[in-house]
Amino acid sequence: MKTIINIGELVGIVPEGVLRKQGTEMAETGILHDAWIAIEDGRISGFGPMNSRPADKGEVVDAEGGMVLPAFCDSHTHIVYAGSRDGEFLDKINGLSYEEIAERGGGILNSSDLLGRTSEEDLFRQSIARAREMMEKGTGSIEIKSGYGLSPAGEMKMLRVIRRIRESIPANVRATYLGAHAVGRGYSHEEYVRAVIDLLPEAAGWADFVDVFCDEGFFTVSDTDRILTAAKPFGLRPKIHANELAVSGGVQIGVRHDALSVDHLERTTDAEIETLKGSGTMPTMLPGSSFFLGIPFGRARNFIQAGLGIALASDYNPGSSPSGDMRFVMALGCIKMRLTPVEAFNAVTLNGAYAMGLSEDTGSITAGKRADLILTRPGWTLTRLPYLYQSPFINRVFLRGEPLS
Repeated sequence: MKTIINIGELVGIVPEGVLRKQGTEMAETGILHDAWIAIEDGRISGFGPMNSRPADKGEVVDAEGGMVLPAFCDSHTHIVYAGSRDGEFLDKINGLSYEEIAERGGGILNSSDLLGRTSEEDLFRQSIARAREMMEKGTGSIEIKSGYGLSPAGEMKMLRVIRRIRESIPANVRATYLGAHAVGRGYSHEEYVRAVIDLLPEAAGWADFVDVFCDEGFFTVSDTDRILTAAKPFGLRPKIHANELAVSGGVQIGVRHDALSVDHLERTTDAEIETLKGSGTMPTMLPGSSFFLGIPFGRARNFIQAGLGIALASDYNPGSSPSGDMRFVMALGCIKMRLTPVEAFNAVTLNGAYAMGLSEDTGSITAGKRADLILTRPGWTLTRLPYLYQSPFINRVFLRGEPLS
């Protein structure tokens, strides 16, 4: 048993059974001042004010006035990739758009070429370093997509690496089969859609979810419908790339297939908001991509005002969001999307967990959930996290109740 005492603020307290925040709930979170929290067998066993602190049993950690909050939950990443695309960074500086870089053979196809030339062992070594970096920055749950293989052999190589990462680190890891990220070299569009579908029986043994880049210049609503229909018998719930480059119809087809999340949403209309109302689908916005590409930020305020919740994720990838720093994602949510610190916090914790199907087990301070926690240095508050967005704030990260080594 482990008890953290003298906590200045215990943030993110949520009653058992609350799996996501929506509408006005986004502005609410439980906060307890001068608190303790107990951990047993890797889970939260209790918490309360210091004047109700039970007799010490086991290890005692003195927070010395630091804040304790649930670890970040990053529901959209592409951290299994090879090498770097820093040459495209110069292209962006010189004015080329995401679409123009892709048309020149860069972008996703460039990552696919690099991945094909990289051994599975080296790919694992590069990728797990990114996962560890994310954990050190406070992330306790990570969704990782395939999608740079762009061939049956390449996609399975990625899914095996994701499985190996899951087995090697204490963070929650969820795997998504994103065969339909772009059309692989040497395929016609129709040939590649068929190849993505044909791989589903094998990929389903390695993935938790299925994804399609349903957007202008990539995969159509019809393609997406075919792939998701074929995936359903294998138990792969959809998580869809939608509306990054254009109003694509990806939100509508995602909701029709009961997608767990629809992600990006940089370009949406009121029709997408209406479609999402009453659904079990989590709108997920990726402000790091907006920041890096110079494209619009998602209409987070409009979604919340319409009674919806949102999640925020990093989109950590080599071409459009080369960072997995969820505190910076939270800051962008406040600075660029006009979320309050509490709204942004809910978007990177409980709602992020929901967008991975994990909110019954993590994402909040709730008895019985995994003890995935951030202990800050003394004096920090929830508002200061996005305000002082570059100042070091972490004292220790606990995953499954154990500090990162």
